[in-house]
Amino acid sequence: MSNCGVASRRASEEMIAAGRVRVNGVIVRTAGVKVNPDKDVIVVDGRRLEKPLKQYYLFNKPKGVITTAKDERDRTTVMSYFKNVKDRIYPVGRLDQNTEGLLIMTNDGDLANILMHPSKLVDKTYEVRIKGRIADMTLEKLARGVALKDGMTAPAVVVYNGYDVKTDMTEVEITIHEGRNRQGRRMFEYFGIRIHNLRRTQYAFLTLSGVKRGSYRKLTREEIAELYKYK
Repeated sequence: MSNCGVASRRASEEMIAAGRVRVNGVIVRTAGVKVNPDKDVIVVDGRRLEKPLKQYYLFNKPKGVITTAKDERDRTTVMSYFKNVKDRIYPVGRLDQNTEGLLIMTNDGDLANILMHPSKLVDKTYEVRIKGRIADMTLEKLARGVALKDGMTAPAVVVYNGYDVKTDMTEVEITIHEGRNRQGRRMFEYFGIRIHNLRRTQYAFLTLSGVKRGSYRKLTREEIAELYKYK
């Protein structure tokens, strides 16, 4: 019901408990009942639900935007940029509020689960800008793995892109395949390094090419099929 845009998940559960939902002509009052949207007829308040078309978008999330559907503090969320999309979509994974860059948005739960599963080893590349210089030894340790509170990180690919004397900024590129909360920031913070700017530039083979900050594009059939190869 929530995927069809009827109501939020919690509101949908309340509607079910109130007897407003029928499955194959029978009133259902238990939210945990399994249904097959390809075969079962689901009717809410006398109106049959139609299975929504699967949608896939590549979004260039700006800094300061929350990666969630709604925010209790009324801050700007990723959904603020998809007001013209009628079907309910959601982000695949998260980027924290101060991290910008590539985010996949979809209503395909199967693909989302595939891409977020720890065993799939989907590469995610980030552009990291740091105030000041960074030691070669630190870069080597980042690449080997860092002992965070939730365990040792897997080896990463770390590329030094240079230091700008005028801005006193160092730019590093790091590629990881784990999906821990705030992992990129935490790996640098382990060495006492504060990140000035963090941007995800690539997810699997997808890049931000041609997509401006705050904009999005639909994924092609070929791209969707390629992502499904991680299954």
